[in-house]
Amino acid sequence: MRRRLESWSEWQIALAIEAALRVFYSALAAVLSFYLHPDPALIRSNALTEALPRAGGWHYALVGVWERFDTLWYLRIAGRGYDLPTAVVFYPLYPGLIRVCSRIVDPAAGALLISTLAAYFYFWGLLSLARSETAEPTPLRAVALAAVWPASFFFYAGYTEALAAALIVWCIILARDGRWLPAATCALAAGLTRSAGTMLVVPLVVMVWRGRGSGRWWVLLAPAGTLGYWLWLRQTGRLSVAAAYRAYWSTQVAAPWATLWRAIRSLADRFDALVAISLVAVLLFLVAGTFPRRRAAERWLSAAMIVHLLLRQCWPPLLGAPRYLLPVYPAFLTMGEWTQRMNRTRFVILCATLFAFNLIWMWAFLNWSLVL
Repeated sequence: MRRRLESWSEWQIALAIEAALRVFYSALAAVLSFYLHPDPALIRSNALTEALPRAGGWHYALVGVWERFDTLWYLRIAGRGYDLPTAVVFYPLYPGLIRVCSRIVDPAAGALLISTLAAYFYFWGLLSLARSETAEPTPLRAVALAAVWPASFFFYAGYTEALAAALIVWCIILARDGRWLPAATCALAAGLTRSAGTMLVVPLVVMVWRGRGSGRWWVLLAPAGTLGYWLWLRQTGRLSVAAAYRAYWSTQVAAPWATLWRAIRSLADRFDALVAISLVAVLLFLVAGTFPRRRAAERWLSAAMIVHLLLRQCWPPLLGAPRYLLPVYPAFLTMGEWTQRMNRTRFVILCATLFAFNLIWMWAFLNWSLVL
């Protein structure tokens, strides 16, 4: 099997991984839909639950069961635009794509389709980067770790994780090839997907500084996505993203060290397993993502995205960190290299353990028990 994989191209391996995971997650969610018994009080805590599909039937099992938390906001924006001030924290590219897909398929199915396609391109790009930086013919361990990382099921939900990760990876690939306009376009689109996408301007500047070739000035377009969205909010009289976070989402901007200190203090006062896991994950990705063997642009990308995550102070501290770290792909490349020292059995046990946590959180997500 290993020899066969070595003869496959990156897109073929990525397609096989993606198809297997999509089928697995869809089948698992469909089966779980018959056993989920969400607490009505938790469901009603979401402002958009009046739009929830009725449980039962094949459509609910395959599609409706994924309509949870942020997905409801993206579907509402796709259908009604930014009619609620609370919604401005959700950037427009993903709901815009859902709106386009809704001309052909059900909006919720369109959201899952977009995430599935984006996850495929992410795994393809990650495998391509891994192959370019290691002597291993088929460096699947980095991709495997990304696929089983706790909260990686969000790649297959109606969330922006897969789209943002794919745009980030391909931006770097295109910039390495000196294709500055397509790279800047990916960065612009990433900034329209989520604010963390704007951090791509950091590695692009590093690559422009060290690189050669014409057309590098296209990199100036990289932050235009986020900045353009912010300008549109201002011009239309809507709240800014920062103001909406403060007013409706109990989240504010804080210094990165203040966010870390708050997490440590909260653990000292009262141990919380989720806060502890999030803190360990942030520190792990900081070390792995900025590991000296990584290229300078990748180290700067990792540092910028983790700093961006830490600028967001909420309660409990570091809420959602495992999924916000998913686009920090250099950390997976480094961890894949670290695990090369493990024999196959130990690596399988590691992946099985991580995947078990992933499935536990998927159950909590589908059951309205937890927001990551």
